[in-house]
Amino acid sequence: MKRIITTAAVLTIAFFNAQEVKKDSASSKEIQEVTMTKKVFQKKADRMVFDVANSPIAKGTTGFDLLKETPMVSSTDNATLKILGKNASIIYINGRKSNMEPEAVIEMLKNMPSENISKIEVITMPSSEFQVEGNQGIINIILKKKPTDGTNGNIRFEDNQGYFNNPSGSITLNYRKNKLGISGNVNSGKYTQQQYYILSNGNDSYKLTSEGTVTGPRTYLGGYINFDYEINDKQNIGFSYNHRDRWGNNFRSNLYNETTKYSGGNSTITDRTRTENLTKDNSKNDAFNLNYELKTDDKGSKLSLSSSYLHYNKTEDNNNSTIILDENKNEVNVDSRFMQKTPLIINNYGFQADYVQKLKKDYTLSFGGSYNSTKTDSDTYYENLIPPSGKDDDQSNHFIYTEKITGLYITLEKSFGEKLSTKIGTRFENTNANGNVTDKNLEVKRNNNNFLPYVSVNYTPTQNHNLSYSFSSRVARPAFWALNPARTYLTKFNYIQNNPFTKSETYYNNELMYMYKNSYFVTASYNYTSNASEQVPLHGIENETGEKVLAYIRDNYGDKQEIGITFGMQKQFFKGIWSANHSLTLGHNIYKGSVDGDPIVTKNKVTFTPKNLDKSGNYFQFQMSNNIRLSAKKDWFLGINYFYLSPLQIEIGELRPIQSADISVKKIWNNWTFNLQLRDAFGTNKNKIYGEDGSGNYNTVNQNQYNRQLVFTATYNFGNQKLQKVRKAEGANEDIKNRTGN
Repeated sequence: MKRIITTAAVLTIAFFNAQEVKKDSASSKEIQEVTMTKKVFQKKADRMVFDVANSPIAKGTTGFDLLKETPMVSSTDNATLKILGKNASIIYINGRKSNMEPEAVIEMLKNMPSENISKIEVITMPSSEFQVEGNQGIINIILKKKPTDGTNGNIRFEDNQGYFNNPSGSITLNYRKNKLGISGNVNSGKYTQQQYYILSNGNDSYKLTSEGTVTGPRTYLGGYINFDYEINDKQNIGFSYNHRDRWGNNFRSNLYNETTKYSGGNSTITDRTRTENLTKDNSKNDAFNLNYELKTDDKGSKLSLSSSYLHYNKTEDNNNSTIILDENKNEVNVDSRFMQKTPLIINNYGFQADYVQKLKKDYTLSFGGSYNSTKTDSDTYYENLIPPSGKDDDQSNHFIYTEKITGLYITLEKSFGEKLSTKIGTRFENTNANGNVTDKNLEVKRNNNNFLPYVSVNYTPTQNHNLSYSFSSRVARPAFWALNPARTYLTKFNYIQNNPFTKSETYYNNELMYMYKNSYFVTASYNYTSNASEQVPLHGIENETGEKVLAYIRDNYGDKQEIGITFGMQKQFFKGIWSANHSLTLGHNIYKGSVDGDPIVTKNKVTFTPKNLDKSGNYFQFQMSNNIRLSAKKDWFLGINYFYLSPLQIEIGELRPIQSADISVKKIWNNWTFNLQLRDAFGTNKNKIYGEDGSGNYNTVNQNQYNRQLVFTATYNFGNQKLQKVRKAEGANEDIKNRTGN
């Protein structure tokens, strides 16, 4: 229930952010007077480089806040980071994937002092050596390297006042002595999300509505510890352990449902019910990683070996009751009551080997491989609690899924002086999977081979002009929880149906970019997706009772095309007092395909009306980010951010306009940083969706997540601030972690 329409809507909205740059200048009439100011923002062969050390905004803040100010990176919910035009971003530390689940990565960034960051690299089109899926981009954080021994740390407290009050806190410690580095973090907090839904579906003869609240309290406790040891000048070995517990023991929804029938211009309310869901949703995540690195020469050639283990255990117990009401909304009788358990256990072993060889004449050859073995186990149990009571065999199933992914890649990069560089490569991936419902005749087998080419060209004719083109192809596999053939109910006749037969999507991404004076840019992109999948709403009728249902069926509906052009400017005014980061995106989306039924439920039980997805639509989005220095001492800052998204056509319907304004004030005092933010100041960040199936049926979603929040953050940095950070080691199973759904 927690993944209902929100997931489909939010994943479709790409919030594009503009660039922030400091103008490069170097002028002198005499050699003695020459002064050089480094470029803050540069375009390199396959990435954009943000030189944090030379940016005035990188003082007294956190890594997460700094990333929100980074060109091409944005965050609209303060919980995720997106790259220009990408579905998601993957965080790397010093060229290696962070060995954590997504939520823990964000917590780490919120507790990382920005003064420890040297550069941030934004890779919009990852080349073949990167393990990413679909349309993902990469944010690579390069930490400063100071050889000083000692200890330092960071203590952070945050209080978020929205619909509920949600406090959190963390402590981070770093230690370095000679060749040994150790870092650790412990973080904890609680967050209760309040949502208000108004859902409706029907046609010209009837209308079903559901209206009410969904309250999701959660508490979490997590942390990590990393060890890095320099064996000698050429060899390093590292180990990391990450742990995270999350408890959601009182997740509750309360919805009033009403059925209205229309005849001869008259309307009659025929049914009134109330549906309650009470859910316990707990998860535990343990990840281990061992990494070895060998430098084979002094030119940058190196060998990296990694092995990882991931254990993920989630329990979800839900009690659902639908109660019949009279015309005064008083309780009359219990219509249905059931209990459902949907556990998910994931065990993954991963291995990875990478080798980079620096060759003569500015050639670089990279090749390597990876292997992941995953087993998921979900024993879903469904029991009716009122007559006819007992286990429902149709909706109970024990689903075991095993998946083995073998990947090989090779890339060749060539630099033709300072003006021209190219990179070509390809990646081969074999996916061998088998899914089986042990107590039913349902089996899924896959053995897919994918060749995924990559090419990029970067041309810099003069200091003020840069032109680049990239092509990348990727496979996106469905999340493990989405493969389990379980059904999640919101009301008695409104539910989500997962699908073990969902195929992997294949993405073909093109990007052409022009940049002028490292301050202005234009990006044109074209992305084609085959076997595109989504949770598609289908209208149906239960054949035995004649009751109407609305089911969100996850399936591969067809193909998707996304065309966009973004105009961006990132510039500083009044000697750096005002940093402006603005962008305008114009886009056009095309969807081709249809979904005709539920692949799990047989047609003799429910008859669905096929949904035609042949549609297209234009949209535009404007976003601005402003950072204003209020004092000469550089200890007071004002932030003003705003975005507007026009109506956007997505698979499930039309997303109505969204806008939001955020205001923040930051104060730096010695080793303390205080930040006060007002998010969604005018309460306009709400989701509204209207969709039709082409046969006269419609469905609407009106969702208020109460995004207006007042957030106060206090951060204290202590110890030796020049301490070198521990080397982060890449996990061999990071793409697997992103599919746990945690």
